[in-house]
Amino acid sequence: MVNTTAPAHLTSTVQVEASTELQSRAMRKAAWRLIPLLALAYFFNYLDRTSVGYAALQMTGSLGLTAAQFGLGAGIMFVGYCLCEVPSNLAMYRFGARLWMARIMITWGVAAAATAFVVGPYSFYVVRFLLGVAEAGFFPGVIFFLTLWFPARYRTRVLAWFTVATPISFLVGGPLSIWLLQMHGVWGLEGWQWMFIIEGLPACVLGFITLRLLANRPDEAKWLSTEEREALKEMVASEGTKSEKNHGFRDALKDPRVWILSLITFSFTLGTYGIGIWLPQMLKSQGVEFGMIGWIAAIPYFFSTLGLLIWAKHVDRTGKGIFNLVVALVLGGLALIFALNMNALVPALIGITLAMVGTISAKTIFYTLPAKFLTGQAAAGGIALINSIGAFGGFVGPYLMGYLKEQTQSFTAGLMVMGCILFAAALLAGSLKLFLRED
Repeated sequence: MVNTTAPAHLTSTVQVEASTELQSRAMRKAAWRLIPLLALAYFFNYLDRTSVGYAALQMTGSLGLTAAQFGLGAGIMFVGYCLCEVPSNLAMYRFGARLWMARIMITWGVAAAATAFVVGPYSFYVVRFLLGVAEAGFFPGVIFFLTLWFPARYRTRVLAWFTVATPISFLVGGPLSIWLLQMHGVWGLEGWQWMFIIEGLPACVLGFITLRLLANRPDEAKWLSTEEREALKEMVASEGTKSEKNHGFRDALKDPRVWILSLITFSFTLGTYGIGIWLPQMLKSQGVEFGMIGWIAAIPYFFSTLGLLIWAKHVDRTGKGIFNLVVALVLGGLALIFALNMNALVPALIGITLAMVGTISAKTIFYTLPAKFLTGQAAAGGIALINSIGAFGGFVGPYLMGYLKEQTQSFTAGLMVMGCILFAAALLAGSLKLFLRED
């Protein structure tokens, strides 16, 4: 008789291959279902918070805002954001990502569109503050949400495809905003008013789509088969058994790593927004024609998009998150110093581009680190705390640039300060080697 029983090692190999294929299929389906929706929402999130830089080309004259007043209004959004970030993320942990993210999108869309109706500095401050309150919790909520769906070995690339919405929002948003500003006079509204309305309301629509399409966890995803749901749950759960256990938000507050990470993200957020929101006016001061400002401002973000995706793939392959974070921050600081010493537009733009590649890539690399030691409610609250302190840099950066511009009649001092802060962030990132193990 012929023995038809397969050898045990062959059977085991076939089972492993089948399991791997099932996991890969589940990962692909989850990524295609979740990432495009979240990335599109993040695109409008960034567009709504940074389009004010283009609106300034008209609204500062229309409302009579000084450079310091505009910088304060542009940055005060982050005060509301910081105050409500942790409560919002803890609420998401309690009520679920689907419901809470939809609420965030709808309310921030309303607040962004309402900016069209401010009449002076104080109403500008109030509406921008409310925009920050409304959108608080979205980004750290997504970061926490993705830890429930994707294991660490995929997470940098997943985060990259999500956060690529940041440079793309600038890449597309610049030309789009300049085009909308030219609707000046339509139905009695100024161009900057149309810009806020048209760029703000899509977030409301996305909020209702989120209610329909998002699932809080893999076991709630009806669009996955039973086997696919189990495969995703096992992948994430097996990773959780290897990680440190922080059960509550108080555990996160006691962890020095949380506070070091908070200072790092404060620094690179300050640099990103300090440059990004003032870039249109920097270009205007260089004599760039109004109609070309959006296209030229898009150049740094085009290369930032490419740099972000390539760098994220490299980090996933090597596992050297801390080392690459240090390199990205040093690149940002050096590039700003290079831009400072260039009086011509093209070399200065190269410096700004390299600085943006560094700071935006640093953000993606950075947000893979908290999940290495925070889990459960500690992850939800801890990531929100890190992001809220970091987001305060989004207030300080634009205001500091505006204040220094008003005092010196130049952007040089502001860029110099930003560069020094990025170097300090690189030193802090290097200190993480004492607290976190590389993969």
